[in-house]
Amino acid sequence: MGKHVIVLGAGIVGVCCALELLRRGATVTLVDKQEPGMETSMGNAGVLARSSLMPFNHPGLWRQLPRLLKNDTVQFRYRPRYLARNLGWAARFLMHARPAVFRETVEALDGLIRLSAPEHLKLLDAAGARHRLRDTGWVFLYRSAAAWDGSALARETFARHDVPTQVLSPAELAAMEPALAPIFHRALWIQGSYSVDDPHEVVTAYAELFLRSGGTFKRAAATAIRRDGQRWTVQGSQDSESLSADQLVVALGPWSKGLLKTTGIDLPMAFERGYHMHYGGKDGARVSRPVYDTGGGYVLSPMARGLRLTTGVQLDDCDAPARPDQLALAESRAREAFPLGERLDPAAWLGRRPTLPDSRPMIGEAPRHPGLWLALGHQHIGFSTAPGTAKILGELMFDEAAESRYRAFRPGRFL
Repeated sequence: MGKHVIVLGAGIVGVCCALELLRRGATVTLVDKQEPGMETSMGNAGVLARSSLMPFNHPGLWRQLPRLLKNDTVQFRYRPRYLARNLGWAARFLMHARPAVFRETVEALDGLIRLSAPEHLKLLDAAGARHRLRDTGWVFLYRSAAAWDGSALARETFARHDVPTQVLSPAELAAMEPALAPIFHRALWIQGSYSVDDPHEVVTAYAELFLRSGGTFKRAAATAIRRDGQRWTVQGSQDSESLSADQLVVALGPWSKGLLKTTGIDLPMAFERGYHMHYGGKDGARVSRPVYDTGGGYVLSPMARGLRLTTGVQLDDCDAPARPDQLALAESRAREAFPLGERLDPAAWLGRRPTLPDSRPMIGEAPRHPGLWLALGHQHIGFSTAPGTAKILGELMFDEAAESRYRAFRPGRFL
């Protein structure tokens, strides 16, 4: 393998890939149009959880579909024109909710999450960011007996894959999180999981570790990529910004789709947009770990900047204007459950989660494009799975025999 690698994308996935390749002896240049961690990696709920093995397209989705298609829930919104243009992706997404495919996806994601957690701990220590970590897990909240019964598949899946959980009665939940209103029928505490108090600062710490370790960061907007002989060239917005290397890694999350079109690759990717806002807690009210109100359709996470409320899914074009009505609805549901104070941010933050039809990322070399490597499509769990993605990518780039071990993530399943 050539020794010089360009990694496009300085979110959590790109930064982790750059660190791993640097550790393996490559000369690595990390490239992004913004400083590290300024896009999708900034706005998540900060959860590093074993429970993330459960994809959105599970067999129970078929039963929920009539309700979701009404387009008025907190959990799921879509712009009709966008969905009409992407019916092929939607059909493939639904077909991957079949039980056999679902089980394959869960197995793959479970392995990726298990690989990632210890690597995150190593990186947090090496980057001097361990103080941002909590090991208190997170809690799923259920507003009714029907909602609890409807979560049986998730609980069975967690048990089958040894995800440690504990069922909480209303009294036990009140003892754990006394600021929550007594409106929940039951709760499920996901144990053996972590969260952080500022995902952006974690990415920044990892990027600083990359620089201290001998890596190079270049701020530039990649507009096109092409193969020139035995090397890959990245074209910037100006001719003077072009870069070339022996190997190229595309880890641009939702923006990977547009860039890869310049070299003839059409990713079957959709964009699950989402919003967040920070709040204070009335009279000092707080939660001690992230809580997911399954009926309210939001996650409330304690962050360094306040209580972060993150929304569910909004299907729309990657760079379409913000439509924060979903956040307003989520906020109203959150106020039923918790004494939220005033908004602390001047405007809602908007992020894009890049999702492939089977809810698994692509990790590996692009078919018919030697030297072009993909690490993208992590939907809602990029923060949880970035270090594992980097480990897999490193093995694939440096060990030809590794391909058979990670076929669930091979780009060739769609390309």
